[in-house]
Amino acid sequence: MSNLQRQPLPQDIVPGVEGMTFNFAMVLPGQAGSRHTHRAYFRWVDQFLVDVAGMKPTHGALRITRMCALPIGTLRASLSATQLRAWLGLLLSRGQGKQALMQARAAILTLAGLLAEAGWLDDYVPATMSRVKLPRAEEGQRPGTWLSTDQIRLLMASGRHIATSDNQLLRNNVLMTMLCTMALRREELALARWDDVSFQNNRVVLRVHGKGRKVAYIDVPKAVMVALQRWSNAVSASDHQPVGSSPLVRRIWKGGRISRFGLTPGGIWTIIDAASADAQIGHITPHDLRRSVAGTLQHAGVPIEKISRLLRHTNVSVTERYLSKLPQANEGALLMSDALGLDADDSDDPLAF
Repeated sequence: MSNLQRQPLPQDIVPGVEGMTFNFAMVLPGQAGSRHTHRAYFRWVDQFLVDVAGMKPTHGALRITRMCALPIGTLRASLSATQLRAWLGLLLSRGQGKQALMQARAAILTLAGLLAEAGWLDDYVPATMSRVKLPRAEEGQRPGTWLSTDQIRLLMASGRHIATSDNQLLRNNVLMTMLCTMALRREELALARWDDVSFQNNRVVLRVHGKGRKVAYIDVPKAVMVALQRWSNAVSASDHQPVGSSPLVRRIWKGGRISRFGLTPGGIWTIIDAASADAQIGHITPHDLRRSVAGTLQHAGVPIEKISRLLRHTNVSVTERYLSKLPQANEGALLMSDALGLDADDSDDPLAF
């Protein structure tokens, strides 16, 4: 993007702020509610600093560390209406949709507003940035990919195939089985704890911590229970017991040792990406699995109310819009070709009349 100029070192522009930092992670909860929003804002701020200020990208714990100590000089040199407009254009050129652009813009405006409240930016800076409009982008969600049931099975098998140890195989099996049956968002799976699994009203359920601090309960399929039991046995055999608020899915160190730290949403994305490459079914994201669960259930004739409850949407109309974005079959051209008898033409030469 020609208008996006990476900034020089902050001490060359803003004297007196070298070494000073801003704890975005500490002040954000008072401005944006859910943990999902926090993670999304951290991701966009990190991307902004990579694209505009030339900083190296971070992930997981390193990203949290960065958000706790954002360099004041770099922020002051990078935050402007011009840079925000150019950056949003860059995101659009990378294929980001309208919803992603809205969230990215909100993250940077929130950061600028908090810096102004703390006295690190003049009030006019966030005010002028707030007048930056979104570049034109496609409405709503991008269709993404809707996997067939055979492709889902293949992807689950590949999740196990890419494992380099027995423990990693058990962990990947839990992850893939839960995503491919329970329509979990990767952030929801990363937040899941062992005490979120419980027995209620004669059935096993998972307490899901969703968007906007919403909590829902999902019935756990038998296949997931079997996978969880095998994984629990492996965790119990390690140094870290699967108890209480400890993470349900965890990192695996080299050699197959189970970590006490949970798997991050980025780690879940990486596993799905590697499994889709192994399965040779194209680039698949965790959210594609959520789409595929919804699409498969709809195709099987499951009532939309049940699909909506599984997806944890606020109401059925949200689910209707969600399903409408899936790449549905559009067979009109095939039917017309059949009506004309074109497909019945046995001629080897399509131009022969």
